[in-house]
Amino acid sequence: MAEKVKRRRKHSYKREKKLNRSMAGNTLLFVLMGICGAAMALPLIMVINNALKPLDELFQFPPKIFVRNPTLENFSDLFILMNDTWVPFSRYMLNTIIITGGGMIGHVIIASLAAYPLAKHNFPGKKILFALVELSMMFSWTVTQTPQYMIISWMGINNSYWALILPACAFGMGLYLMKQFMEQLPDSLMESARLDGASEFRIFWNIVMPNVKPAWLTLAIFQFQQMWNNTGGTFLRDEQLKPLQYALYQITAGGAARAGAGAAVTFMIAAVPITFFLICQSNILETMASSGMKE
Repeated sequence: MAEKVKRRRKHSYKREKKLNRSMAGNTLLFVLMGICGAAMALPLIMVINNALKPLDELFQFPPKIFVRNPTLENFSDLFILMNDTWVPFSRYMLNTIIITGGGMIGHVIIASLAAYPLAKHNFPGKKILFALVELSMMFSWTVTQTPQYMIISWMGINNSYWALILPACAFGMGLYLMKQFMEQLPDSLMESARLDGASEFRIFWNIVMPNVKPAWLTLAIFQFQQMWNNTGGTFLRDEQLKPLQYALYQITAGGAARAGAGAAVTFMIAAVPITFFLICQSNILETMASSGMKE
């Protein structure tokens, strides 16, 4: 009874606090949110407008945010340059699809499989293993680049797709995110399935994964963005294995004469991850709001 009274007082206090919020406070809050939103959207607006600007507007000083005479010549120049490359454009695109798709799917599956026993099972060394995962997140990619290259060379997978896909599958942030999210699932779901005779893999695939869909979709978005921007310069030597990003960056290195094509390249590089993010943005918000919390 006492707990009910406390809950009612707490809810009434929240209602009073909400009603006492002034109109000026709400207006100031929305103004600040609008300014922050405009500041974050400005780079994207400039990328879109620069891709449509002719060369005279691209080199105009001071630079203008919005295009005055929009044109598609930058994209046509980019298309011509891509057709003149030694390796066909379709080959670069295929390499990017294989590397990005393999790294994203592999990371989601491996991180989820590793997070399930850490979240829902007790075994010796569990805390030590998770502490090592947390410790690995403290080091940047630059610090681990040399040992990573040595391991890949020792495995004999250098100059292949696996040289980019396998390291992407071992990203510690994904395992941490999936474990924190799986811990919020009630143990009664798994216990009921075990009583019905379900195997551990079936419990994981048919019960756990559908309930943590926002988490692994968020993980897929983060990994997609990272793999999409990978040029493969450290591990890939053959031109036939290079991803699309490598070819696009080579075009932008042509100097001022290719400034228009370079603006189109920037738009293409940013457009695909942003589109993928917009499709799944609600899942990111849900995951970030609930990860790391326990009831």
